[in-house]
Amino acid sequence: MAAEGESGLTLLQYLLFDASDNGDGTGTWDAMASVRAAQLPAVLAEVRAVLAWAEVHAPGPRAALDDGGAWDADEQVQTDGEWTTVTLTLAGPWAWGEALMAHFAPTD
Repeated sequence: MAAEGESGLTLLQYLLFDASDNGDGTGTWDAMASVRAAQLPAVLAEVRAVLAWAEVHAPGPRAALDDGGAWDADEQVQTDGEWTTVTLTLAGPWAWGEALMAHFAPTD
C-alpha cells in the first residue's frame, strides 16, 4: 500500500508522474508502474489515493477537457505474463495538477 509520511500524507512508492505543460494553462500528468501480482494491490491503492485527492480538490466537473470538463483522469491496467502495468493520466489546470503532485511528494 501507499506509505504514509510523518505528516500523515500518503507517499507514492510506485507511481512516478511526468508532467507536460499543454501551453494553455492546463497540463497532463502521466504515471506508470509495472509490477508483479504481489505489488498490484499497493499500486491500485496509490491510484485510488491520487483519484480521491483529485475528486476532493476538483477544479470543476470531471469530463474530457475538450468537452468542457475542468479535469479528467484515465486509468489503464494491462497484464502481460507475470507483469501488470498500471497507467494513470490526469489532465486539468496546471496549478491544480502541481498542487496534487506537491501533496504526494516526499518532504525530505
